[in-house]
Amino acid sequence: MTFCMPFIAVLSFAFVGFLAYVATRPSQFSIERKRSMKLDPEAVFALVNDFRRWERWSPWENLDPSQQRNYSGADAGVGAKYHWLGNKKVGEGRMEITESSPERIVIDLHFIKPFEAHNTTVVSIAREAEGVTVTWRMEGSNGFMSKAFGVFVDMDKMVGADFEKGLASIESVAKASAAKSAAAAMSN
Repeated sequence: MTFCMPFIAVLSFAFVGFLAYVATRPSQFSIERKRSMKLDPEAVFALVNDFRRWERWSPWENLDPSQQRNYSGADAGVGAKYHWLGNKKVGEGRMEITESSPERIVIDLHFIKPFEAHNTTVVSIAREAEGVTVTWRMEGSNGFMSKAFGVFVDMDKMVGADFEKGLASIESVAKASAAKSAAAAMSN
């Protein structure tokens, strides 16, 4: 019994120390990735501003082939809404475009399952000399559980990798569409 008391005391002290460390973690987060693309800004805007087109490029769309999708509100732009329900890799959530201009699309993102979270996603499209730079950013609040999860999992690395895949897919889908349009124009 005397051996157990110091062990329990050390374990309790470590647990309290861990809780204190978690409490000091940032209460806000921001994850951002950029990619330069030799594309017209309109091509990128069209893919991001219409949730129905996300199936063509989103890094999460192929994680569950039987995922349920529901679109409502406007067809594209402000008021467009998208709800998804899928397997444990996809979960459940919804998005709504709250701001839309050719340079910036703001999305209210609400995760429902496997965890509840409300975040803001912003896709910025900046015209450059030879195309565009597209910036995909997500920001939100870190509750205590998110802070604790972040001690063990690098969310920036995990979600950032998905953003990088998505940006690469936007580029390849837009280039393929442009090539297809050019070929069709040449055949006429």
